[in-house]
Amino acid sequence: MTPVKLSQWAGRSLIIIAALHTVVTGIHPFWITWFSGGLWTFSMEKASALTAFWALPGGFVVTMVLLGLLVIHLAKRGEVAPGYVGWALLGWSVVCVAIIGVSGFLTALVPAGMLITANIKARRRSAVG
Repeated sequence: MTPVKLSQWAGRSLIIIAALHTVVTGIHPFWITWFSGGLWTFSMEKASALTAFWALPGGFVVTMVLLGLLVIHLAKRGEVAPGYVGWALLGWSVVCVAIIGVSGFLTALVPAGMLITANIKARRRSAVG
C-alpha cells in the first residue's frame, strides 16, 4: 500500500474510532446536566456528570475527528503527516492503556501504525527517487 493510501485509511480510521466512541459512550443521562449549565459549579453530586463530560464532548473525540480530516486532506494533496503525529498517537495510546488497562485506547494503535508506516515509506521513496 502506498504512503498516501495508508494515510487516507489512517485518517478514516481516526474518524471511525471517534464515531464509535461517541455511539458507545454517548447514551447516558448527563446531556441534560451539561446543556442546562450544570457543570458551571462543582459539587460532588455532579462528579459523575463531570467525569462523563471529559470522556465524551470535552475529551478527544472532536480532536480525533479533526486530526483524521487533516490527515485525509494531506493525503488528497499527495502528502503524508509528519512522523511525530503517528508516534505521538502511539505514545498517547500506550500511556492511556498503561493507566486504565485494556480499553478502546488500543484502537488508536491502528491509525498510529498506519501513520508511522506511511511516513517511513514516504521518506524511503524520497531518498531513493
